[in-house]
Amino acid sequence: MASTAENDRLPASDENSSPNIAASEPNDQKKESIGDAVTVFHDPENFNVKHPLMHHWTLWFTKPPSGKDINWNDLLKEVVTFSSVEEFWGIYNNITPTSELGLKADYHLFKKGVRPEWEDQQNKHGGKWSYSFRDKRAVSIDDLWLHAQLAAIGETLENDDDNEVMGVVVNVRKGLYRIGLWTRTVGRSIEGRTAAKGKEVLENIGRRFKEVLRLKDPEVVEFSGHTDSARSSAKAKPKYTV
Repeated sequence: MASTAENDRLPASDENSSPNIAASEPNDQKKESIGDAVTVFHDPENFNVKHPLMHHWTLWFTKPPSGKDINWNDLLKEVVTFSSVEEFWGIYNNITPTSELGLKADYHLFKKGVRPEWEDQQNKHGGKWSYSFRDKRAVSIDDLWLHAQLAAIGETLENDDDNEVMGVVVNVRKGLYRIGLWTRTVGRSIEGRTAAKGKEVLENIGRRFKEVLRLKDPEVVEFSGHTDSARSSAKAKPKYTV
């Protein structure tokens, strides 16, 4: 999973520090409050009420290597963990946009406690939906990555009892951008769920992910298992497509 390109910009003020947690979502409403409660929608600087997310989320960054034989773990940096809408916007508005990252850089947004690696205990039996945008000049990657993140933290990619979504990732590569959605399983039967139901759950998630990426019907989003990808020297044949 290591790579060979150089990037001088960091996704935060420096590679080992977290961005300032400050809500920066634009709004032009006048400050209003009920008692002492002031939300970010009333005052983006002096709010004292946060909107909690269902899960805590961690942003990770893959720093492009500066030479050969670089260990993946040395490139993968944990940036910051957050648990509210306000914290998300503070982070998002204080890191380098995807469109300005160097080649072979990645952003990963995963549930707290899950490393964005195939080998992670919570990922090793799973897989991912992904789509590659091959005309980099024609795609608004910053908007698409923002919507993928909002769909993940807003819990709109799956039903309440699916328990599949692990995180989302964006890759910057020569000639393409790729956005992926990692899942906990590959649709096999698990306790309380048949293989047929598992396949149905994953395909429904894939369709929602396709909508988030604003893809048209002829454009295909592919799903492959992490184990299949790891075993194959070439691109693994997709397990599902939508």
